[in-house]
Amino acid sequence: MFKRFLKICLLISVLPSPSFSFQANSSTLITNNPKEIIDQVWQIIYRDFLDYTGKYKPEDWIKLRKEILSTKYFDNEDAYIAIKDMLADLDDPYTRFLDPKEFNEMRIDTTGELTGVGIQISLDELTNKIIVVSPIEGTPAFIAGIKPKDIIISIDGKSIEGLSIDSTVKLIRGKKGTKVELGIMRDDKLLNVSLIRDKIEINVVDSRINNTFLGAKIGYLRLKQFNAKSPKEMSLSINKLEKQKPYGYVLDLRSNPGGLLEASIEIARQWINTGIIVSTKTNDGITDVRKAQSRALTNRPVVVLIDEGSASASEILSGAIKDNNRGVLVGKKTFGKGLVQSVRSLPDGSGLTVTVAKYLTPSGKDINKNGIEPDIKVELFFNDKNKLENSDLGTLKDSQYTAAENILLKKFRVESSKNSYKPMKSNLEFALKK
Repeated sequence: MFKRFLKICLLISVLPSPSFSFQANSSTLITNNPKEIIDQVWQIIYRDFLDYTGKYKPEDWIKLRKEILSTKYFDNEDAYIAIKDMLADLDDPYTRFLDPKEFNEMRIDTTGELTGVGIQISLDELTNKIIVVSPIEGTPAFIAGIKPKDIIISIDGKSIEGLSIDSTVKLIRGKKGTKVELGIMRDDKLLNVSLIRDKIEINVVDSRINNTFLGAKIGYLRLKQFNAKSPKEMSLSINKLEKQKPYGYVLDLRSNPGGLLEASIEIARQWINTGIIVSTKTNDGITDVRKAQSRALTNRPVVVLIDEGSASASEILSGAIKDNNRGVLVGKKTFGKGLVQSVRSLPDGSGLTVTVAKYLTPSGKDINKNGIEPDIKVELFFNDKNKLENSDLGTLKDSQYTAAENILLKKFRVESSKNSYKPMKSNLEFALKK
């Protein structure tokens, strides 16, 4: 059975959903009246919410408005409680209310300037367990040895059983230099891991040239998330590698949980010269089709690495590359998070993330819960998972990368053989020496 997870980055606050756009509310300067704040949330849901579970009924939502407006609220805290109760009925973990502090922290998160322990987690909605997706390399969690699929069962010695994802985030968050202890279950063993919270500066793109035994250079680019800095970092990295004239590229999107929708579109345009990148489908049908703009930074062959941790914005990018026949996808099926959230600011500085659409790949494939299938399935061998260090990713110790490199080298061999010998041409002497 498909397991739906809610991905959150324990840095300052939640990491925005990968298909994520900020949208200011036109009436943000009206008032701090609690009832007006509640009514604005009600209006946004009634107008824009995309129901993908089948549990939202407009007639019930209309009845709810009469009830909430007839209730007396003493302050904004009362309003916040009422709003959260309203949204809980939608049964959509991605449509969420954030108080002013949380909303401000979310805005900071999207800039790529983060503070915390550097761990990405998921809520398994079937078991209600908090599961580690991956630690961010170089962060306290990464250095302490936190691993994907670790189950967090306690924080500072207190059980988190039954806690929501937001409550868990608040317990782990804290000031720089303070300590937090996580109780971890790994392979039926209990581990207590102490972490010191710190400022986390993330370079979202790792890049280098890998030299191969055939003499072909392979450009390796690993994209860790889609934040406001990602498009610029990616373009700088591609342009730097292009100067070294690689034969092709391996673009690594493994364990990339996504980020900003616009970042994924801009990065796709750096790889794809023409064609559709993504379309969005709202309650009114397909309302937005985003296309390439004839400004790709390279036309060299590319192989994209994906896995079950590649979500949303990663799926937009990998789906666009696949459907436009721009490259080959290698690895495992992606996460399957194809919902678009819009962020709305409210009059008192609080905010709302609301599911407003689902996105489709260029061929019209619905990603949500389905994911993107690789063209070539390759496992990251179990022993490799346990032994691979971060420095081993994108090397011959990495079985999925090796498969990607071999695809490029096979193509390189074919092209080299065509160009190495042409009868009656000036390279005849070279061919005879072979």
